[in-house]
Amino acid sequence: MPRPIVAQIHPDAVAHNLAQARRHTSDARLWAVIKANAYGHGIERVWPGLLAADGMAMLDLAEAERVRALGWRGPILLLEGAFEARDLELCSRLNLWHVVHCDEQIAWLAAHKTHQPHRVFLKMNSGMNRLGFRGPALRSAWARLDALPQVDEISLVTHFSDADADRDGQDGIAWQLRAFVEATHDLPGERSLSNSAAILRHGGCPDVRADWVRAGILSYGSAPDFPAHDAAHWRLRPAMTLKSRLIATQDLQAGDSVGYGSAFRAPRAMRIGIVACGYADGYPRHAPGGHDGPGTPVLVDGLRSRTVGRVSMDMLAVDLTALPGAGIGSEVTLWGHGPRGSLLPIDEVARAAGTISYELMCALAPRVPVEVCDGATEPDR
Repeated sequence: MPRPIVAQIHPDAVAHNLAQARRHTSDARLWAVIKANAYGHGIERVWPGLLAADGMAMLDLAEAERVRALGWRGPILLLEGAFEARDLELCSRLNLWHVVHCDEQIAWLAAHKTHQPHRVFLKMNSGMNRLGFRGPALRSAWARLDALPQVDEISLVTHFSDADADRDGQDGIAWQLRAFVEATHDLPGERSLSNSAAILRHGGCPDVRADWVRAGILSYGSAPDFPAHDAAHWRLRPAMTLKSRLIATQDLQAGDSVGYGSAFRAPRAMRIGIVACGYADGYPRHAPGGHDGPGTPVLVDGLRSRTVGRVSMDMLAVDLTALPGAGIGSEVTLWGHGPRGSLLPIDEVARAAGTISYELMCALAPRVPVEVCDGATEPDR
């Protein structure tokens, strides 16, 4: 039989989560952000759920081609725009909208030969300091784009760095929103400001909601402001489950060690189980399982337990001391949906490992078998 690890993808959860985004943002149109192969879920696997969006936003031209091949005729937005001049040829052929964030991209557009003018999203650097034009430079860029016959409509976009929390004791988005409004108040065109955290936390504000919102991590069932709020608070459902089974058990005496480096030593007699999952499957090697800490949460047959010892390439150990009914073949949920309606939020696993859910989703290894489970998610309680 094959190794028992499997990832399950729930496209119905994506549709549900996008519906929650709409609930928070009223009449705004909705981008489903599907960069990094839909955050590791697989664009084709979650495609039925993505159809609830008004547009698809991504980085790669190859992903844009896949979306068009799936039959999508609606808007597609390249969030980082063209990476070189010849990318604009594919933008023309596939009717892609694209971000403009630097002078070079404007120069490429000016030299581009096209019969169909482009829809562009001019990006303002409102404080994130990654991409975009600041204040006066933004207005100059807008004027240059407006003068180009290659450009049809100019929309405006920025990105919040602190939408998930406060900044300096104040609303985390206020300072960037103020900068954006001051720089763009008299410029025409649609606006897009809100990422997942802004959608959920500030979607009721018209200036923040604007014309388009960008649903990224929330689409896949992770809370963008965890631990302030969890996924259940925002009524989000996990779109990915990673599960495996116990393949061995061991009885330990006080002082016995577990795994490489003897990072865990049993404080008393205890029983552990060995799970067919390791860092070569995408589980974080740095997930704690030491003697002094609580370990990393897991579910065994739907019941809470924890990891012990270091994560190996192909295996990890879990504490079975309080689970006498668990044994070889017991189901282990690393994150997502467990048996009998149990649930382990990916945010909890990520926090224990000192990372974020985005990384765990995107790190799922190619060797892990993947199943698409339509209609498998639990209703809200």
